[in-house]
Amino acid sequence: MTEAAPHSARPAGLRRRAEALASALPPLMADARHLAATVQLGEHGRRLSGMGDEFWQYRPAHAGDEARLIDWRRSGKADAQFVREKEWQAAQSVHLWVDDARSMEFTGDPKRQAKADRARLLALALAVLLIRAGERVGLADPIAPPRSGEVQLLRLAQAFTRAAGEADFGAPEARAILAGSRAVFLSDFMGEPEAVEKALALAADKGVTGVLMQVLDPVEEAFPFDGRTIFESMGGTLTHETRKAGDLRARYQERLAERKARLADYAQKAGWLYTTHHTGEPAQGALLWIYAALRKDH
Repeated sequence: MTEAAPHSARPAGLRRRAEALASALPPLMADARHLAATVQLGEHGRRLSGMGDEFWQYRPAHAGDEARLIDWRRSGKADAQFVREKEWQAAQSVHLWVDDARSMEFTGDPKRQAKADRARLLALALAVLLIRAGERVGLADPIAPPRSGEVQLLRLAQAFTRAAGEADFGAPEARAILAGSRAVFLSDFMGEPEAVEKALALAADKGVTGVLMQVLDPVEEAFPFDGRTIFESMGGTLTHETRKAGDLRARYQERLAERKARLADYAQKAGWLYTTHHTGEPAQGALLWIYAALRKDH
């Protein structure tokens, strides 16, 4: 369907650089902050005494890791560099995956947010809430590993405002997710369900819990088409023409219901939570749901 200096001066210097970078970003950051402000912060994060200094694991260093985080003794025993993770870092880390495939650019109404815009808004607003609460937030790929602080929010905003990918449908990324952490996947999940199952199985093997939120446009639920209609994927690689679109409605809605049930089953088996959010609904309710769902893991 188609419808795209000195130590004391560092904080001030960081703030100036952050504000300069933020001024160059689109309204996404401002919208995310506004949305996050509608959610009252409570106690969040896992802060158990005695855990802060306990060793958790070594992990391969990712692009963006600071040199001071690298364990050079461990790295000297291999051809790769490793970072020494502590238990609290894994427990307070949240990874975000926001589908950037072409299907997410769809909107059934020019006045309504595209699925991609709503998913990015929810992800960044969630990051604002979690970082304010002392969590470390990053992406589910090595581009932006979990960190805290204002600069990390700007990194995430930059990542979310990149151009859409080339694929028609997206597949979750889970390889770089830290063991014992949490994750949030935001997508229409219109691609191959097996890709979602594989990513959740990998996350479950690492002891990762999280949330699957399926973001859909109201048109994708109601299927209000009738008569001669040409359906085309957002990337233009798939096309289907029919003279009686109305005759397809019941079959389409049945298959959509089957897909939702399948995603919910995958999530349950992995110890995750699943829900559907429609872009015609206020974003606040979806953000509250994700935030509450993550708190249940503690």
